[in-house]
Amino acid sequence: MNKSRAPFSRLAVCVQSDDADLLTPRMIYQILPDESAAKSDYVRVIDNEGEDYLYPAKYFIFIDLPNDVQRALIETPPPHLGR
Repeated sequence: MNKSRAPFSRLAVCVQSDDADLLTPRMIYQILPDESAAKSDYVRVIDNEGEDYLYPAKYFIFIDLPNDVQRALIETPPPHLGR
């Protein structure tokens, strides 16, 4: 079975940031599962540079969207990444 990151990802809205170049408040981000990070109140986020990195969980509010909307947001790269 081929596992892709998308079905296991969640989405969250950034509500706080210490570095606007990496995280933009009010922007939606893909959150990757990371049990170890969660134990320390961190989440693994695909940031503005397209890299996954750990950020404090308090910077985000998790959101639930219809499956087709969530899939479209996860599968479509942000325009600033030029993929």
